[in-house]
Amino acid sequence: MSQAAPHIYHSPFPDLDLPDVPLPAFTLRHAASHPDKLALVDAATGRGLTYAQLVEGVCRLAGGLRERGLQPGESVAVMLPNLPEYALVMHGIILAGGVITTINPGYGEREIHHQLENTGAKRLITVPGMLATAQAGAVGTAVTDFAVVGQSDAAPSLESWYGTPLPLDSAADTSEIIALPFSSGTTGLSKGVQLTHRSMLSNLLQVGSAMQYGANDVLMGFLPFFHIYGQQVIMNTALAYGATVVTMPRFDLELYLKAHAQYGITLSFIAPPVAVLLAKHPAVNGVDFSKVRVIFSGAAPLAAEVAAEASARLGCPLVQGYGMTELSPVSHLTPIGRDKPGSVGMTVANAKARIVDPETGASVGPGQRGELWVQGPMVMVGYHRNPEATASTVDAEGWLHTGDVGYFDDDGYLFIVDRLKELIKFKGFQVPPAELEGLLLTHPAVADSAVIGLPDDEAGELPVAFVVLKPGASATAEEIRAFIAKQVATYKQLHRVTFIDVVPKSASGKILRRLLRDSL
Repeated sequence: MSQAAPHIYHSPFPDLDLPDVPLPAFTLRHAASHPDKLALVDAATGRGLTYAQLVEGVCRLAGGLRERGLQPGESVAVMLPNLPEYALVMHGIILAGGVITTINPGYGEREIHHQLENTGAKRLITVPGMLATAQAGAVGTAVTDFAVVGQSDAAPSLESWYGTPLPLDSAADTSEIIALPFSSGTTGLSKGVQLTHRSMLSNLLQVGSAMQYGANDVLMGFLPFFHIYGQQVIMNTALAYGATVVTMPRFDLELYLKAHAQYGITLSFIAPPVAVLLAKHPAVNGVDFSKVRVIFSGAAPLAAEVAAEASARLGCPLVQGYGMTELSPVSHLTPIGRDKPGSVGMTVANAKARIVDPETGASVGPGQRGELWVQGPMVMVGYHRNPEATASTVDAEGWLHTGDVGYFDDDGYLFIVDRLKELIKFKGFQVPPAELEGLLLTHPAVADSAVIGLPDDEAGELPVAFVVLKPGASATAEEIRAFIAKQVATYKQLHRVTFIDVVPKSASGKILRRLLRDSL
């Protein structure tokens, strides 16, 4: 008896022509037609880069990196807040034939060290205020060359690395890996996600065409550019369509609201905690959002009620999308004027999706829940130096198994309802339980531990720990929280520690996290 063909959800958008062009040339394709237009501008200071200045900097940095001995495929680490120079640095590295690996500026020494060691980077670009932490994290790695955006007595300026410019249209193999952002995937410790010219370029077009980006758009850019959402959906896609990006190094509600009026923001990208502020904070009263075409929320699920409240208050649509670093990052989005409450939208052009029953492995139809699988040109090559994790995430037919549970309705709209993966999402940031559990076990009083996400209206989820103490040992919850806080970024810190006698586990040794959630 033949097996039934899998139920596949095809994109409702027409297929796009995906040009075989290197990412820097494509992203800056419109620069020559408006050289004096601001490409990126800092919201607080007004300091910015025109398209001409951006292209010049990209080409000169690329030439300088080559002259400094950068080899094809070599990683360069970037640890920067959102600044106009972020785009210059990124595309300069890629144009030179390098691979950019973006580091969270909030990382501590241990986290920085892990990423540098994994990628083998020899060079690191940061800002003066983060240099000491970056240098400490680089001890024992291959990094020997530092530069800063700005001025510092401890490292040369980025401009000192400039050299003879390389042509923006330099040829490149578009199947080559150009970016190694780090993601925890569906579980485990953070891993380098291998993205190519083609995968990243594909997603710029998939997002930009559906959301109707244009040269007259002005985008709000406070979501971090080290994260694939801010880097691709905001920074690169805006530049690829000749728009302007207003950057903010960190979210500040007052500055965010002021920038909308001052710069005439037309596309505002947020994460769920900001949606809550827009719906409820008194500072929003009276702010002019009349030029905003749409507010787009991503990185974590947003309650339909909050979206509706914020949309009604601001007088503009607030829609959702879905993606992950491994998808460059967007696989589903809601076009302007076609939103459904609670949905993350429809499958992007040139892509397919399936909903697979995790028990039977069978694809299911509309209204039935299962794991979301995605296939398309934006899917990653794999995880850097981790073939086992790659094989468990992307199958032989190119389907990426997202670890998220959802369903499609009869109109092809996707709804995410749960997840199979263990990741905790705190304000859109990934917190892998395994990392925190490993650190907890290094505490001299801890015999065993488990970490789960506690639902929270503002943050999405809060990391909380269950700890088993060694016989005769003692420790307070505050002592253990402080122990972890010294070793991880702010968003990974524990919000609660509960002492238990034993961590519930399956016969195979897997932590039964649902039992722990039910006990809260």
